[in-house]
Amino acid sequence: MAERNEDRFLDDIAEVEAEEEARMAEDAPQEQDEVETLKAERDALQDKFMRALADAENARKRAAKERTEAENYGGSKLARDMLPVFDNMKRAVESVTEEQREVAGPLIEGIELTMRELIKVFEKHGIRVIDPQVGDRFDPRQHEAMFEAPLPGTKQGDIIQVSAQGFMLHDRILRPAQVGVSSFQG
Repeated sequence: MAERNEDRFLDDIAEVEAEEEARMAEDAPQEQDEVETLKAERDALQDKFMRALADAENARKRAAKERTEAENYGGSKLARDMLPVFDNMKRAVESVTEEQREVAGPLIEGIELTMRELIKVFEKHGIRVIDPQVGDRFDPRQHEAMFEAPLPGTKQGDIIQVSAQGFMLHDRILRPAQVGVSSFQG
């Protein structure tokens, strides 16, 4: 009798194994679908992560650029407001006669020193003077034509008069130089 139970036991094991294999065969497509779903979800999350990483890097670069621009150009409004002060001081110094210089020499010298100091401060902050000369070619990127006149002995597009110097802040125009331009076609 012991042999019968043992044979039946072995048959039970074989039956259980067969049932397990059948169940696994039924579950295999379902598990495969689950694996595919998980892979797709993983790929989507990885894509989102990479996009978020790229967005963070772009934001960092944009913030660095904005910070640099703020450092370089943040004072442009104040600088632009200081240009008439420079112009007035320059006109004052240029209008002084020799007689006035003899009478008020120290005062005029003080104005000239103040003007030189203003130019040093401008240079310290990246502001440079655009100083065209009569006879130079008109450059619309740095000059503003205040008038045109047909002046004999000049070429068309030559500067014939400088009304006001221009200024640049680093690589940007604060104010173009104001000039008169020849329109003579001779």
